[in-house]
Amino acid sequence: MKAIIYTRVSTTGQAEDGISMDAQEAKGRAWAELNGTESTIVFRDAGLSGKRADNRPGLQEALGAVGKGDALIVYSLSRLARSTKDTIMIAEALDKRGADLVSLSEKIDTTTAAGKMVFRMLAVLSEFERDQVSERTRFALAHMRASGEKTGGDVPYGYQLEDGRLAPDANEQKAIKLIRKLHGKGYTLRGIAGELEAQGYRTKTGRTHWHPQSVKQILEREAA
Repeated sequence: MKAIIYTRVSTTGQAEDGISMDAQEAKGRAWAELNGTESTIVFRDAGLSGKRADNRPGLQEALGAVGKGDALIVYSLSRLARSTKDTIMIAEALDKRGADLVSLSEKIDTTTAAGKMVFRMLAVLSEFERDQVSERTRFALAHMRASGEKTGGDVPYGYQLEDGRLAPDANEQKAIKLIRKLHGKGYTLRGIAGELEAQGYRTKTGRTHWHPQSVKQILEREAA
């Protein structure tokens, strides 16, 4: 049996994640040694959100390396995926290959019927907890923006600093409105970037060229 260890920290930084990738790996290796696995392979995703499984190359490589009788090891379900749907989908894909899923924090082992039941229950509870955190964060940020308080870090696109406080930037707000409109119509990120360039909108740094990743970041922030 091979032990496939997958570690991840998100785009919001290690403070939110609470445990570094090195620490996640160390705990995974300890499990592998305790269970006498033949070999251990480690895959990482640094600075990537867990919202979408298909956007994480490390996870895709880890899933591709898992074979019959192997175990995919994660520190917690939140490292694996951010939604119950994705978590269950990954677990079922592993089950079809005859592989196991081990989540160290939740002490989940899908080799037993009881373990599978506990896994599904914890996946739902984990998503509920994350939704509550996201809800509180959105409320706090909305309140701070409404009152003009700076939320830390760089000034976000759509805002400017006036006397040390955030204030809406009219032109950038128009660009955000266009981005959301085109996204709703099904435009690709590259297509949206092209429209922004065609209509003369500039990036936060004043450039006329828009990168699809910049559009993605704005959409993700607006959805937060």
